[in-house]
Amino acid sequence: MTTARPVALVTGASSGIGKAAALALLGAGFDVVGTSRDTSRVSPLDGVTFVDLDVAGDAAVTTAVEQVIDRFGRIDVLVNNAGGGLTGAAEENSVAQVQGVFDVNVFGVIRMTQAVLPHMRSRGSGRIINLSSIFGLVPAPYLAAYAASKHAVEGYSESVDHEVREHGVRVLLVEPGATSTKFDANSTRPDSPLQAYDKQRRIAEQVIAASVRDGDAPATVAQAIVAAATDADPKLRYTAGPLAGRISTLRRVVPPRMFYAQIRKYHQLPR
Repeated sequence: MTTARPVALVTGASSGIGKAAALALLGAGFDVVGTSRDTSRVSPLDGVTFVDLDVAGDAAVTTAVEQVIDRFGRIDVLVNNAGGGLTGAAEENSVAQVQGVFDVNVFGVIRMTQAVLPHMRSRGSGRIINLSSIFGLVPAPYLAAYAASKHAVEGYSESVDHEVREHGVRVLLVEPGATSTKFDANSTRPDSPLQAYDKQRRIAEQVIAASVRDGDAPATVAQAIVAAATDADPKLRYTAGPLAGRISTLRRVVPPRMFYAQIRKYHQLPR
């Protein structure tokens, strides 16, 4: 089967930002394929086709991309949304935990990018949209591994974008701020908690929970994703929501000492 409509592939589309993005792209005229690690547990979304995929597996990524191309004949937009969090002080997180976060947040993006690029290059067009975070631009105390993974996505995306533009392909970034999802509930907790960090870790968990509770709706991020997918002259970076836009601007224009003082204040860290 082939389709004349553009096709978007969205990883981690069973809930949160991925689900909102899948529905928004469907409304923007795309045929949409969503992925989940276990599609048998996914509530159906009218018009969205689901395939099983764990982005941490090389073979699974190759198989999923081949399935989409075999069924639809094309992939015009890839949205790398699947990801996970890890809380706690950096000293409390084992290397294995950090590797787990990077295997999904960073190497998952790389696997998916490597799988779709030959197809997009051969067609002379395509967009790869990588979900970063405002924490890909600024420090995130007690989310160090997560922030590091998003900084890596920023550097990888910007570099690959320069490599593939001559082949008609763009690699773009969407940078949400705090978003009302299950991020805090689904984040992994440290496996080696230390008493020295107990007080500040509890405060950090409260700050994260409050920011998620009061955060932007996933639909706000989905709007930025649709813009990245459809703009005639796309930007490299799309901030999603007013808070993300303000933080991105402040990071560039405020002197470092003042900026870091605000970071510590926001995270309720001692002066």
